[in-house]
Amino acid sequence: MGFRDRTVVVTGATSGIGFAVARLMAGEGARVAICSRSGDKVEAASKALRDEFPAAAIHAQPCDVLDPQAVTDFADASAAALGPAAVLVNNAGQGRLSTFDSTTDEAWHDELRLKIFGVTYPVRAFLPQLESQQDAAIVNVNSALALQPEPHMVATSAARAALLNLSKSLANEFADRDIRVNSILIGTVESGQWQRRFEAREDRSQDYAAWVAEEARKRHIPRGRFGKAVEAAHAITFLASPNAGFITGAALDVGGGVRRGL
Repeated sequence: MGFRDRTVVVTGATSGIGFAVARLMAGEGARVAICSRSGDKVEAASKALRDEFPAAAIHAQPCDVLDPQAVTDFADASAAALGPAAVLVNNAGQGRLSTFDSTTDEAWHDELRLKIFGVTYPVRAFLPQLESQQDAAIVNVNSALALQPEPHMVATSAARAALLNLSKSLANEFADRDIRVNSILIGTVESGQWQRRFEAREDRSQDYAAWVAEEARKRHIPRGRFGKAVEAAHAITFLASPNAGFITGAALDVGGGVRRGL
């Protein structure tokens, strides 16, 4: 897909979608830089990638994407180890369960800061590297909540909408610098959190497939199941590749049909 010997940077890459992206990119022959706040998780993810792809060039480093100096240090170290980044995948993020009444001012600040500055700082740090590469790409991992807010995730929904707006602005601003900017909008994706919920289920007669199908029905997911991290990763990989060379400013729905709007 055109990644061989190109440097790909993935934030929040020690599990889930981020790790799945790193695996796909390493398998494509890319030089892969990953980060996460946890040093132990970074080390474990790095080892897993190197064990699976012994010939791959991997740079792994603890980094809090909300610390601008740490992000700058990560960008400098990644470039020194692997060469300038041609692709940046912004994946660091999480959801917050809260209604308007239960969301404190501090929670609002935390959520907006994570969704906006968790992308702004990496883009700012890696922008000079991306500008030096032909057909560079940024992919922001966002949520269907950006266009279809949920009442129990008020702060996250609003912050996701802001990130979608920011992504579109970056796509317009960076177009003449040969940097494409796109997003994916994920729905419910299998994760360790869902596995733990399954293990704590009330109906012990249900197997995982039946339990997931019931949960998907409750959430009105037409595909009748949760998404898999690798499915989101394939969408990211496509948008980051030269195969998507005429796509910028787009938001690809990877939610199993859960979004009801056009």
